Amino acid sequence: MRSRPGRIAAIVVGVIALLIGGLWIGQGLNLIRGSTMTGDRTWFYIGIVVAILGIVLLVLGLRRAGGRPTTRAD
Repeated sequence: MRSRPGRIAAIVVGVIALLIGGLWIGQGLNLIRGSTMTGDRTWFYIGIVVAILGIVLLVLGLRRAGGRPTTRAD
């Protein structure tokens, strides 16, 4: 990801996905009450997937743009 807006978008979406995934994990494990999702293990597994995707987006967004420098023989 090389463009600044793309990196910022990846970071924002990654944070949101990580927070939502954490919420769903908590509800699936019956740690957060007050929803029809509470105690349903399905939401635990969905939350894990969403949280992992959030982490991947955060890593991609926080990596330096460009990676390794390239050398050109002109």
